[in-house]
Amino acid sequence: MAILAQGLVLMLAGMGIVFCFLALLVWVMNRAANIVPRFNHILPDPEPKKKTGTANAAVNDDVMVAIAIAAVNAHAG
Repeated sequence: MAILAQGLVLMLAGMGIVFCFLALLVWVMNRAANIVPRFNHILPDPEPKKKTGTANAAVNDDVMVAIAIAAVNAHAG
């Protein structure tokens, strides 16, 4: 019975340590989320690249229409 009691004490101690570590981790992450934007001017995020795929998409649509027409002609004839 003493071994079971020691196991429970060890389990509670381990779970308590993990809970404290995770609570500390959440606290640090919240503080970092408040502090980091203040220094964003030092290393700003790069501008997102503009998509130039509109011309390619139009060509791709034309190809798909041609394939559909060819499939209908092959099936009908």
